[in-house]
Amino acid sequence: MHKKDFVERSIRSALSFFKEAIFAEETAYLHGVLQPIDPRVKIASALLFILLTLFTHSLTVLSFLYLLSILLAVLSGIRLGFFLKRTWIFIPLFSLMIAIPALFSFVSPGEPVMSVGAFHITQHGIMAASFFVGRVITSVSLVVLLSLTTRHFDLLKALRFFGIPQIFVMVLGICYRYIYLFVEIMENTHRAIRSRVGSVTHYRKGQRVVTWNIAHLWMRSYALNEQVYNAMVSRGFRGEPVALNHFRTKPRDWLWLGGSAMIILLLAYAEHVTIL
Repeated sequence: MHKKDFVERSIRSALSFFKEAIFAEETAYLHGVLQPIDPRVKIASALLFILLTLFTHSLTVLSFLYLLSILLAVLSGIRLGFFLKRTWIFIPLFSLMIAIPALFSFVSPGEPVMSVGAFHITQHGIMAASFFVGRVITSVSLVVLLSLTTRHFDLLKALRFFGIPQIFVMVLGICYRYIYLFVEIMENTHRAIRSRVGSVTHYRKGQRVVTWNIAHLWMRSYALNEQVYNAMVSRGFRGEPVALNHFRTKPRDWLWLGGSAMIILLLAYAEHVTIL
């Protein structure tokens, strides 16, 4: 494969994965276990599970919570490969790289269980790295599961119910839409340059093209910011967005919240009495 075609396909794949990983909302409309649950209840239960993930001192509890997130993803109609790609890319892999030095005796002194050249891997280091990576991957899985089974606007509205400042929620919502728009602009700009250049250019010329596009994107975003705000004001915006749909708690929501609390209490009690 030609080098230029390889770069072109790599850029396309990266942009396509980025858009699919962040902006895929079709899973929120599936008929699964979590999709019909009230977003407020889902956020509350996810927070409880994440708190248990952060404070537990049992690898068995961490493993159970991670397997539970995978099971809920499957029961919610989310493809296992689709879910695993979105939970293991970026943050978990980065945390794994951070955890590797903790395996060795110069970071985690203790009884050596394995030697790699002049370095020794200790039992304490294995436990510390396992807890760190386990907490990260479980927390990320729970958050991704929440976002995949909840529509974006409903999720933002539910955050307001928990007292999250309105300015934070609005900035988060606008950034979500802006990122998608700018990814599209980047993709179209790259395609336009590719169609006009037609061959690999000198790296200095490529740097000038990239610099010009960064400046153009900044100016375009600034102008778009003014236009969007003026459009919102002209349509009646006075500081708090008004939603047409309203959350209504149903018996299944209370059943889900009660079941989640019961699981958390049982796991915490089992760890406390050293059953796990």
